Amino acid sequence: MLSQQDLKQQAAEAALTYIEPLLSPEAVIGVGTGSTADLFIDGLARYRTQFRAAVASSERSAQRLAALGIVVLDLNEVHTMPVYVDGADEINERLHMLKGGGGALTREKIVASVAKKFVCIADESKLVQVLGRFPLPIEVLPLAREAVARVARELGGEPVLRAGFTTDNGNQILDVHGLTISDAVALEARLNQVPGVVTNGLFAARPADVALLATQQGIRQL
Repeated sequence: MLSQQDLKQQAAEAALTYIEPLLSPEAVIGVGTGSTADLFIDGLARYRTQFRAAVASSERSAQRLAALGIVVLDLNEVHTMPVYVDGADEINERLHMLKGGGGALTREKIVASVAKKFVCIADESKLVQVLGRFPLPIEVLPLAREAVARVARELGGEPVLRAGFTTDNGNQILDVHGLTISDAVALEARLNQVPGVVTNGLFAARPADVALLATQQGIRQL
């Protein structure tokens, strides 16, 4: 039986195969954050002469890319990207995702918004019927932490401050437990309207275009 690490590697390799036709001397590749994205980055180094550069959704990923000899650009230097590849903490059959376990949700959402295609890579355990088993991260301005927490409680969740953690943007994260998210698009919009919320970890208004899920039987594409 394949281990979870084996499955993550399988998903990363499937993504590299998927993006290969999109590579060109002018192409800039969007890269996410997390353990599966790390494996994708490692594999992407094999192709570094076939594309111009990458844009990373976190300082951690930027450092990993640069260490492998891949040029890293600031998103403000880039007008368009053919593809953004990232993992997810949960994804449903509609390709709505819950992300942010690594704390890079805001930059992930921004970089993904510029890409023509969002490719989600994950192992089969991340596929769920209903989002919410994994706590929903909300990046907040420190001043607004308790005000946002009160709204989260009104919506039926139990917010917990991610202790000792600061985002790359200098903000805090509330992880909201106990939600059953039947309408991810509506909840994403509702939370983003709360003053002091930078963004939340629902990627539903702009879902993935393709999900490559590693299973014991091989890759399942949604």
